[in-house]
Amino acid sequence: MEPSRNKRSSEHRSLLRDPVLLGMGGLTVAVVVWFLAGPGDSRSSWLIQAGLDVSLLWFARRLAALSAAKSPGRRFWRSLSFTALCCAAGDGYQSALVLRHPELTQVSIVQTGLVVLGMSGMVVTMLRHPLGADGRQRLRLWLDAATVLVGVAVFLWYFSIGAHLGADRAMDRFATAAMSAVMLVIVFGVLKLILSDTAPFTMAAGIAGSIGTAGTAVGASVATVLTGEPNPALMTVAQLIPCILVAFSLRLQELQTRRRRGDRPAGPRGRFSRMPYLAVVATQILLVAALVEVRPDARVWGVTAGVVIITVLVLTRQLAAFHDNDRLLTDLDRSMLELRSQKEWFSSLVQHASDVTLVVDARDAVTYVSPAAGWILGIDPGQALGTVLRHRVHPDDVDAFDALAAHPSDPAGPASAASAQVRLRHADGSYRWLDVVGADLRGHPSVRGVVYNARDITEARALQDRLRHQATHDTLTGLANRALLGERLQLRAGGGQASVLVIDLDGFKEINDGHGHHAGDHVLTTVASRLTALLHAGDLAVRLGGDEFAVLPADPHPGRVAALAEQIVAALCAPVDLDGRPLRIGASVGVATGPAGDPDRLLREADAAMYRTKQHRKATATV
Repeated sequence: MEPSRNKRSSEHRSLLRDPVLLGMGGLTVAVVVWFLAGPGDSRSSWLIQAGLDVSLLWFARRLAALSAAKSPGRRFWRSLSFTALCCAAGDGYQSALVLRHPELTQVSIVQTGLVVLGMSGMVVTMLRHPLGADGRQRLRLWLDAATVLVGVAVFLWYFSIGAHLGADRAMDRFATAAMSAVMLVIVFGVLKLILSDTAPFTMAAGIAGSIGTAGTAVGASVATVLTGEPNPALMTVAQLIPCILVAFSLRLQELQTRRRRGDRPAGPRGRFSRMPYLAVVATQILLVAALVEVRPDARVWGVTAGVVIITVLVLTRQLAAFHDNDRLLTDLDRSMLELRSQKEWFSSLVQHASDVTLVVDARDAVTYVSPAAGWILGIDPGQALGTVLRHRVHPDDVDAFDALAAHPSDPAGPASAASAQVRLRHADGSYRWLDVVGADLRGHPSVRGVVYNARDITEARALQDRLRHQATHDTLTGLANRALLGERLQLRAGGGQASVLVIDLDGFKEINDGHGHHAGDHVLTTVASRLTALLHAGDLAVRLGGDEFAVLPADPHPGRVAALAEQIVAALCAPVDLDGRPLRIGASVGVATGPAGDPDRLLREADAAMYRTKQHRKATATV
């Protein structure tokens, strides 16, 4: 508030220092002195009037240059330039007549015609100027303008038209009526623009211009009424000062336009205008003044006093109500602006968020998709509307996806959410891993659907899978390691018995020492391939370390285990080709069966059985 007040004070001080405005103030003083106390006559008054018209033309052209191209404001100022040109031509013509015939007091029909022509063009421009309102707001604006117009018309009638009805010269009556009618319409147009939010001028400049325009029509008559007798010098001053005020308003508009150029445009000028109420008050005062002249009796004065008091009370009540309504509507506008700002902020976040937001209705049809779906799932958000989201879920993840909407939220309380990692089908047919958070808001009246927020974790999931594979598998052979074997046995802890086969290679040390580590690695990978080829679904081949392997069959039946052990021995006894040279190895297999919940015990027993088999084979070979 304080910076705004300081800014306005600075603007006022700069206006007071403007040399053109100061010159107009000096001209006003000079006009008063020249005509009331000096040798001023009709010749000098018409010359000053023509000079003021030229200044209006100059100011209007400068304001048109400051307005945006092809804007209603530029059309307004160009129309005013035409009006000023016509007035300058008419007043210049009248000045020439008066200079040639000083005794001439009648206004020329040419001057009146040119002025009326210029004013009529201005009337058409103002009436066609866009109001920036619609519906009841436009109706209110027209009613306010009409109320003020009627008030101005009453003053014109009282001080100008009515005062000339008894004039002897028909030309004076015609000129007065024509000028008053045109000025009345111009004042109406200016008031209409002042009351709207699309005026090409500021409030201060508009009010000053409308007062000056109205003053040119009633100034001389008001002076006559106030003094009680016609005074040519005073009437001339009363005619010229409003013209100076019009020029003042244009210079004021130019200064304010240049100073505020580049600033933020001003907002609406208010939800209601006080001008119609000022017009009512002014006409009431004029009514009392008119009654004083006719000197009515006490009854009329009593009725008049009652009417005036009731009018004042009603106006006061209306203004108080309008003020309260304006304050409430201003607060509402501020709240709506904040809400709109928050909505735009939220919309901007959603539009540019990397996460996907989807809303699915009770039929499982998509009702909203955020733009992120385009670069995460490769689908167009508009084309995704109405499709069934569940159809995009990987078959193995459907149950986890359905569980996200299994717990409806309380509409009056905070939303309860569940999360899961599921795979959704990309537009190219592949599947993307998404970390999905679902909130069932089907009971919420403003949502009526399940809201899913999903983040793409495909790369993170792939990295996680790679790290897990490295942690649970042998690097050389790709078989499971001891850790994964322990996990699988723990998973079977509640299922009873499990069988483990431990395999130790015979002759591997000689190959590794005699042919090098690359030959040993080749043998190990070959053994891993042969073991994998023997497995059934659910079986697990493991490299325990060195030349020791293990197999965890899915079926612990003794017959299946015995047959598998024989197959392993047969497969591993086949020669291993190394660059065309056969390398022969053997295999000793030990089997242990027991509770799956004790992996270490099973491995120890299987290892012991393997060594017994190895010893038995050696003893048999030596016999």
